[in-house]
Parts: sequence; structure tokens; C-alpha cells
Amino acid sequence: MLRASSIFNRQKEQPAINQQRSLSYKWALFSGSIALLVSIPILSVLSSFFIPSGEIWGHLVDTVLSDYIINSFVLIIGVSVGVVVTGVSLAWLITMCDFTGRKHFEWIAVLPFSIPAYLLAYIYTDFLGVAGSLQFFLSNNFGLEIGSYWFPEIRSLWGTVLIMTLAFYPYVYMLARTAFLEQSTSILEASRIMGYSTWQSFFKVMIPIARPGIAAGLALALMETLNDFGTVQYFGVQTFTTGIYRTWFGLGERPAAAQLAGFLLLFIIALLVLERWSRNKIKSNQANTQRFKRIQRFKLNGFRSFIAFMVCGIPVFLGFIAPVLLLLHMFFSNLEFVNSRFIVFGLNTLLVAGIAGVITVLISLLMAYSSRLNPTRIIRALNQFGALGYAIPGSVIAVGVLIPFGWFDNMVDGFFRENMGFSTGLILSGTLFALIFAYVVRFLSVSYNGVNSSLQKVTPSLDEASRGLGYTFSQILSKVHIPMISGGLFTAFLLVFVDVMKELPATIIIRPFNFDTLAVQVYRLASDERLAESSGAALAIVLVGIIPVILISQSITRSRKTESIK
Repeated sequence: MLRASSIFNRQKEQPAINQQRSLSYKWALFSGSIALLVSIPILSVLSSFFIPSGEIWGHLVDTVLSDYIINSFVLIIGVSVGVVVTGVSLAWLITMCDFTGRKHFEWIAVLPFSIPAYLLAYIYTDFLGVAGSLQFFLSNNFGLEIGSYWFPEIRSLWGTVLIMTLAFYPYVYMLARTAFLEQSTSILEASRIMGYSTWQSFFKVMIPIARPGIAAGLALALMETLNDFGTVQYFGVQTFTTGIYRTWFGLGERPAAAQLAGFLLLFIIALLVLERWSRNKIKSNQANTQRFKRIQRFKLNGFRSFIAFMVCGIPVFLGFIAPVLLLLHMFFSNLEFVNSRFIVFGLNTLLVAGIAGVITVLISLLMAYSSRLNPTRIIRALNQFGALGYAIPGSVIAVGVLIPFGWFDNMVDGFFRENMGFSTGLILSGTLFALIFAYVVRFLSVSYNGVNSSLQKVTPSLDEASRGLGYTFSQILSKVHIPMISGGLFTAFLLVFVDVMKELPATIIIRPFNFDTLAVQVYRLASDERLAESSGAALAIVLVGIIPVILISQSITRSRKTESIK
């Protein structure tokens, strides 16, 4: 009797098991499709190594390849030192010390993150250059003839390192601050019992524990360094990014440009492995923290408080306050020269940023939901691979998109020419579809991480209760999860929106003919030494970029409470 009842129950449960398996296959297929789409640019770039490029490589080796390698290496070393020293110093002082202005620095320390590096380059060149405002002031008021005295050259390799340090140190600051906030208070208390001073605790205890977070921030900063196009192009520093653009458009050698992109991609993959390893180490370190205890901050008085204020204030002043003030002065002093097509470029930017943001968030939501319903290793791996694009420079993604899209356009055009006697022209290449596809590939990781984090905070018991009420999986998603994580979805959309507004390398290469965004317009006018005309577009980029930066800062600050000790 019991055996018959057991068989009956298994037969009753079999349809539900089959439905779950079918659902698992469908979500695995979806995740696999996303991973396949995202892999198209990567695979097309890597496949370029098997395409003969003729004699162009000999020309590159004899002329500019050594400059690409040396300049890229110097940038990596210089920016590494700059962002680590600046970011870790600010993170430690703001998290673990109490000094005048500390509460304000909690959120303004990340404001330089809202200004793209290429904007800093244009603004400081206009201010510090030979024909800039500062040297003009010195010449008029002190009788100094320009060129008769030594003045640092901002448009140089070391000027590039300075600009990128100011633009990218927030990566290290945010992750190092998070690591300091997540550290166990017991370890810090033990160091105090042993008689360690503030700086001894910093170097011997906190830094070694926070090393994974610092390494993760450094990896992200270096990825942005290698991705940068506007700064190095404007300063005349030859790197792999400028080499890809020059080889593709200047020399017309697409296979060689793709191979340059491939070499850059291999280096980025190495940085990505470092970043993933660091994140795993962060998770393992966080598991041992005592988050219920308040962090007791060191109280700094007098001269030490002043030094701490200056250490935190100088990067913020140079990276945000001074550039914004200069940009505002430039804008209001040259209103008659501000480009009249500013509104058109702004609408173009809103169009592509809005579409890319919506599509990216929608895909991220489905990816995160698939992982929630079927948390299998293969689906998690596929989702992680699908979110790989943020680590890939925009110039590499642009080349990786144009190669397969160009092949498809040529194949379709050849077929119609041969069989129907007319040309279809470009179907995908040079269209908004190609540009938005590149944005989705590039920024899917930004959206997915935020959406997945929000979805994980929803307790699984709500899913079970909803299924008990007869809701389908799609109804649970639309009626339960989406309303609960709407804030996370909006934040993810906002982050993608701002990143698209600032994105330059992929936009320059892929954008349709006669279609410019604010970033492209700023780059074009600045390259023609007409920065005053681009000040309106530059201000729009900065003002919109401030919003998610403040949200991120508030999120980090709320993660743990602190209190002061003497």
C-alpha cells in the first residue's frame, strides 16, 4: 500500500519535474545565446591572428610599434603608482580617521569619476598650455615672455599619467574604502592592543588585508587606461588604442588593426583574470568580518588634521572642482561661440543612451532571473561570460563589431548583385543598430552586476509563496520581483546611460555618418582647438555623470557605521 502511494506521488510530481527541466533548458539556451552574441566581437578580433596582413606589420615595426609598446607600458606603471597612492590614501583617511571635513569627503572624493579623462585633458590644456589662460596671465601681469621661462608641458606622456590618475583613482578609492569598511574590527583592536600607531596599523595590518580590493580597483583603472582614446590622441601619445584607429582609418589596413586590437585584448584578459581573482579574495575576506561592530576612527587634531584635509582635498580639487570652475568660466565667457547644434547632439546622445540603457537592463534582468531559477554552474558561467564586455576596450569592441557586420553586409550585397541585379548597400555597418549593439556588449556587465545584486536580496520564500498562489515564473518576475527591485533597475539604467554618454572610442569608430554624440562633438571641437564651442556639451556630460557617482558614494557610506576615538 505504501509502495503504491509512493509511486502515485512520484507520478504526480513528474509533470512538475519535467516542467522544471524544460524551463532550465530554456534559460540555459537564453544565457548561451547572450554569451554567443557578446563573444562575436571577441572571437572576430582573436580570429584576425589567422588572417595575413601583408607587409604592413613590417612598416609598423619599423616606425611606431615600439612607441605603442613603450608608451602603453609607461602609462600602466605611472597610472598604477598614481591611482594606488591617491586612492588608498583617501580611502584610509576617510574611513579610519576623523578630521576636519571628513564627512564631506565621503561623497566628494568620488566626484572626479563623473568627468571623463579626455575632458580633463582638454580643460587643463586650455588652462596650462602655451596659449592657455595661466601663461597669458603671467605674460600680461608679470612681463614674462612666453617661452622665456620653464613651464611644465601638460601635453606629454607624464601629463597623460597625471590626467589619468585624477580621472581613475576613484576606482581604487571605492574598492579600497569598501575593503576597509568590511574588515574585522577585532583585527584593528588587536593591533591597538599591541601598541601599533595609526600608520603602523595602516601599513602592517589594514593594507595586507585590503590588498585584494586594491588590486581589483587597480585592474579596473588600468583597463580604463588602456581603453582611453581621447586623452592620448589629443596629447599626441601613441598607444595601442590610437594605433588601432590610425591603422584602420588612416592606413586602411583592417587586418593589421584587428591584430593590434587582438594584442591589446590579450593583455586585458590578463588584467581581467587578476580582477576576478581579487573579487574572489574579497568575498573570502568578507566572510570573516564582524559587521555588527562600529569602526572606531582615529581622531586627528591640529596639524595632522590639516595634512589629512590637504591629502584628500588636492585630488578632489584638481580632479573635479578646478575643471568644473574652468569649464563654467569658459562657457559663460564664450556664450556666443557655443555650438548652435548642441541640442541636436544632446538629442542624439539621449537617444542612443536611452535605448542602450533599456536593452541592457532588460537583458541583465533576464540573465539574473535565469541564474535565480536555475543556479547551475553552467548558467552562472554563461552569465559571467556574457558580462565580460566591460573589461574590453571600446576600440577593440568596435573593431570586433565591424568585422562580422562588414562580412555580413558584403555577403548579402554580393548575393543580391549576382542574383537580382541591385546593391543592398550597408545593412548593419554604420548604423545605429551596430552602435547600440556595441554599447550593450560594452556595458552589460555594469547593468548585470547591479541587477543581480538587487535580485539576490529578494528572499526565495517569496518565490515559493507566489508559486503556491498559482503564479507562473513570468508573473512572479513581473508582479513580484520587478516592483521590489525597481530601484536597482533604475540605478543600473542610470549607470549604463552615463557610461554611454561618456563613451568615445567605440562611438567614433562605429557611429553612422553625420551622427555625432556629445562626446564625439567635444572631441572634434577640442581637436580643432575650439574648446570654447564644446563647453556646453562638456558641461552636460559632467552634470549628468554626477548623479550616479553620488548614488554610489552614498551606498558605500551606508554599508557600515563608524565612531571616533581619541
